[in-house]
Amino acid sequence: MISSADIAQRRARRCVIFASITAFVCVVSAVLASAYGPLDIPIQQAFNTLVQHIFPSTHPAETTNSIVVWEIRFSRVILSLLIGSGLAISGTVFQGILRNPLADPFTIGVSSGAAFGASVAIFFGFSGAIPYLAGIGIVPLAALTGALLALGAVITLGSMGGQLKRDALVLAGVVVATFLAALISLIKSLDEDSVASIVFWIMGSLQGRSWQHVQLLLPWYGLGVAIIWRFSRELDILSLGETQAQQLGMNASRVRLWLLVGASMITGASVAVSGVIGFVGLVVPHLVRLVQGGEHRPLLVSSALIGGLLLLWSDVLARTILPEGAELPVGVVTALLGGPFFCMLLHRTMKRSSQ
Repeated sequence: MISSADIAQRRARRCVIFASITAFVCVVSAVLASAYGPLDIPIQQAFNTLVQHIFPSTHPAETTNSIVVWEIRFSRVILSLLIGSGLAISGTVFQGILRNPLADPFTIGVSSGAAFGASVAIFFGFSGAIPYLAGIGIVPLAALTGALLALGAVITLGSMGGQLKRDALVLAGVVVATFLAALISLIKSLDEDSVASIVFWIMGSLQGRSWQHVQLLLPWYGLGVAIIWRFSRELDILSLGETQAQQLGMNASRVRLWLLVGASMITGASVAVSGVIGFVGLVVPHLVRLVQGGEHRPLLVSSALIGGLLLLWSDVLARTILPEGAELPVGVVTALLGGPFFCMLLHRTMKRSSQ
C-alpha cells in the first residue's frame, strides 16, 4: 500500500525533474536565440561570445558579431526570460488569491496604469532618455509610475470596508482599468500624431530594448519574487477559501495584500519595459498545473521557467518571421498562441459552472 508520504515524495521528485529539464531547455534556448536572427551568426561563435562575457578570463574581442550577440540579442533574451517568468508568476498569484482561473496580471488594472503612464509621456513628447540615469527612457519610468499609482488606487478602493476581499479587489480592478482605458482613448483623440506610437507601445514589443531595461526591471522583479516566495505557503491556504484560512488562524487580508503588492510590482515593471504582453500569465499556470498539480511553491518555479521560455521563443518569432528585418509586436504573437487556449479554458469553466 502506498502511503501519503510516498505520494508526496514522488510528486516532489517529479517537480524537481520537470523544473531541471525546463531549466536546461532555457539555457540551450538562450544560446540558440542569441545566434538566430536576420544576421546569420554560427551557434558556436554565439556560445563563445556569451562564455567570454559571462566568464571574462580574457577580454572578449569586440567584433560586429559579438556586439550583436551580447548587446542586442542576449540582452533581449534575458529581458524576455525575466518578463515571461514574471508574468507567469504574477498570473499564478492572482489566480490563487482571487480563486479565479481566468485571472491574470492584468485583472487588477496594473497594466492599464502602465499603459496610461506611457501614453501620457508619449502625448507630451517625453520619449527620450533621462540624463545621468543609465540611458533609461522616460516612457518606461512613466509607465512604472502609472502602474504603481493604479495599484494604490485598486488597494484603496478594494479595502474600503476595512478588509481586502477578493470580490472587492476584482471590482476595484475592473473600475480602475475601465477608467484608465477611457483616459487613454481621450489622449488618442486629442493628438492623432501620437496614436501610432501609443498603439505600438500598448501592443507590446522588445524591439530596441537593452541592458538598461534589464537594470530597470531587475530590482522590482527581485523584490516582488522575494515577497511572493515569503508568502507562498500561505497562498496554498488562501486558495482553499476565506473560511479555511480563518479557521487556520491566518490573516487573509494581510497575506492577500502582500501577495498583491509583490505580483503587481513584477507586472508593473514588466509592462513598463515591454508594453502590454497578454496571455502568458493566463495560460502558463494552467499548463503547469496539468503536469505537476496545484502546490504553489513548485508551481511558481515551473511557471517561471515555462513563462520565460514561452516569451523567449515568441520574441524570436516576432523578430524573424517577417522579411527584411521587420518585426511583429511580441504581444501579437503571444495573443495568437494564447487566444485558442483562452477560448478552451473559458468553455471548460462555463461547462463546469452549468453542471
